[in-house]
Amino acid sequence: MADSILKIRNLSISLPKNADRDYAVEDVNLDVAKGEILCIVGESGSGKSVMTSAILNDVPETLNITSGSVEFDNQDILQLSQLQLNKLRGARISMIYQEPMAALNPSIRVGKQVDEVFALHRPEIDPKDRKKETLKLLEQMKLPTPDRIYSSYAHQVSGGQCQRIVIAMALACNPDILIADEPTTALDVTTQAEILRLISDLKEVYKNTIIFITHDFGVVTDIADRVVVMCQGKIIEEGLKHEVLMTPKEPYTKLLVDAMPLLETTRVPDQKRNDVPSVDVNKLHKVYKTRTGEVHALNDASFVLRNGETLGVVGESGSGKSTLAKTLIRLEEPTSGSVNISQEDFLSLSGRGLISSRKKIQMIFQDPFGSLNPSQTVGFMLMRGLELQGVETIKAKERAIELLQQVGLGEQAFKRKPRNFSGGQRQRIGIARALSMGPDVIVADECVSALDLSVQKQVLLLLNKLQETYKMAIIFITHDLRVAAQVSDYITVMEKGKMVEFGTAQDVFNSPKHDYTKRLLEAAPGKDWHPPRLTSEEAAEIAKSLEDNFVKT
Repeated sequence: MADSILKIRNLSISLPKNADRDYAVEDVNLDVAKGEILCIVGESGSGKSVMTSAILNDVPETLNITSGSVEFDNQDILQLSQLQLNKLRGARISMIYQEPMAALNPSIRVGKQVDEVFALHRPEIDPKDRKKETLKLLEQMKLPTPDRIYSSYAHQVSGGQCQRIVIAMALACNPDILIADEPTTALDVTTQAEILRLISDLKEVYKNTIIFITHDFGVVTDIADRVVVMCQGKIIEEGLKHEVLMTPKEPYTKLLVDAMPLLETTRVPDQKRNDVPSVDVNKLHKVYKTRTGEVHALNDASFVLRNGETLGVVGESGSGKSTLAKTLIRLEEPTSGSVNISQEDFLSLSGRGLISSRKKIQMIFQDPFGSLNPSQTVGFMLMRGLELQGVETIKAKERAIELLQQVGLGEQAFKRKPRNFSGGQRQRIGIARALSMGPDVIVADECVSALDLSVQKQVLLLLNKLQETYKMAIIFITHDLRVAAQVSDYITVMEKGKMVEFGTAQDVFNSPKHDYTKRLLEAAPGKDWHPPRLTSEEAAEIAKSLEDNFVKT
């Protein structure tokens, strides 16, 4: 590539002994063109973040660069002294990190932290003028009231504002290359859209080259010029955005693109059903008392759901969706309202009556590793609930093995512990545990948000299949409209504790009524992209081939 600003040649970075493979990055060659936005896409463990850490010669201590070079401005970054690296980092090549709160010092006002960048890399600026430069930069980041932001600590501004401050620090010296490592992953969809728009706009102003790391093809669709796909430490596909997204060549890329959920639904519930509801929620409230007054985390939530139906509960951070989940299963007690599970007043129960009825409503948690006891075997966890309900040990074991087979793990998982499984496999265990009690209702709280796309698709297909078998009602809580579209018969959109919209999934996606719902749909990354689809047979064949070779999904 004639206009390359960065050249990576034969780069290999070894993993510690006893890792699942020898190299985090293996024999990578990559040219980055001046002025482009290059998106590096891959699932967890693909090596994308490790590779970009080598660009700053900042590879984690547990890893070792065994070969290769990173050429920038006629020098190999991997051969630079610490003094040379200090001059390079932040000035010529800058980084935007995934978690802005971790990138900012909580004990220093954010304005002073931006000032420090000028002090380190632009000492020619008079100390009296640094604040002016910082305020000008904060204004460019489209932050409200830059003076107030300048004097604030990180905890006093929102997550989106923190990320804008981190971007300001990265751009302070107008670097040649800006590396953005999953900078929008932790943000709500509307904030994510604003940050992506900001990064694109700033590129036109600063004329930087941007290396953008992500696992989200929707984000790639919105901002990329060129795309690199990584798997198991290797670059397996590279090309212009439209080539990779619309006509992928490699089987793994085809599988990733196919796993991208669409922002549309085909599920049509039978609205004429009059059978007994599995769950009937009426005017549910949850009020928290604080020093400054009351916070209405949940305000007048009401809905009815019948067996075999799924309600998608969609909302951003602070919308009340997780509070709804916790009050439904009584991890927290609601302030007022009623919850009937299979015609039983669930909120009036206590003592043994509550223990006995808890089996009717079970939860699948967001973090499968955090919700599974690391010291217990999978078999013990699945049998425990059954035995507490009076099931004989032999029958409890038979049921546990049956559930493991139904969730695609098999009997061999029975004696193993959570640490022996991948994230997707652990979530399957969480699903099996929820099903072990034979519930009428399952509450799934962001249960696929931490999973890679291909694994996420498998888990969603599994939930649909199990719902057809067991006919339970599912309350599916998510911030991701695409995911909600794949599983929901009905959708409710929550904002500031209120259900601002409720309807069939098709009605909500095709003709939303509330302005907030419209904003969420408009902000969804890649909303106009319709990826090429594989048949179920083609996807299964590719997945099997990849698993046999080197990809563990």
